[in-house]
Amino acid sequence: MNDPVSRLIFELSKLPGIGEKTATRLAYFILKQDPDYARSLAEAIQGAKSRIGLCEECFTFTAVHPCSICSDTSRDQSLVCVVERPSDVLSIEQAGVHRGLYHVLHGALSPLDGVGPEELKIRELFQRLSTKLTGIREVIIATNPSVEGEATALYLSRLLKPTGIRVTQLAHGLPVGGQLEYTDRQTLGKAMMNRIEVTTA
Repeated sequence: MNDPVSRLIFELSKLPGIGEKTATRLAYFILKQDPDYARSLAEAIQGAKSRIGLCEECFTFTAVHPCSICSDTSRDQSLVCVVERPSDVLSIEQAGVHRGLYHVLHGALSPLDGVGPEELKIRELFQRLSTKLTGIREVIIATNPSVEGEATALYLSRLLKPTGIRVTQLAHGLPVGGQLEYTDRQTLGKAMMNRIEVTTA
């Protein structure tokens, strides 16, 4: 692809939720800006990719290790909220109802897509819990209310049951098939406050 405009559109269309029409609009917006904007955008992307990594404890995106949440001693160290993606951490933080820690799985179980427990940060979660077993009193499973998210929640709750740790899940009220990052703060806040005990058959 030798045409730079076509290549820009092609690369932008790879972004989630961006179709060819939106990618075209974004490309022409970028091209209409002065060269400083394009340079600043490119530097921001490069800087984020080179400086941002995964927190060694919770596996969210961060530029410092451990991340600012894991290193905050004022947070409740006995409460761990398990989410699918780093963007879910931001959503829950903006709701302002969780003062514990997080653990990011980086996905949900989806056998049809080849995503099993080994592809997620599940082993790391249990390694983390085992080192702090006496201090962790509750694990909140905050996976998305989708088929994959519910399957992941059930799988985790069954694994966690023998540990004796209290396991809760976000209350219903979140739209089925929805995504945490697109849920408004009030709905997410109520779901967190009204979380329910997870029971396994």
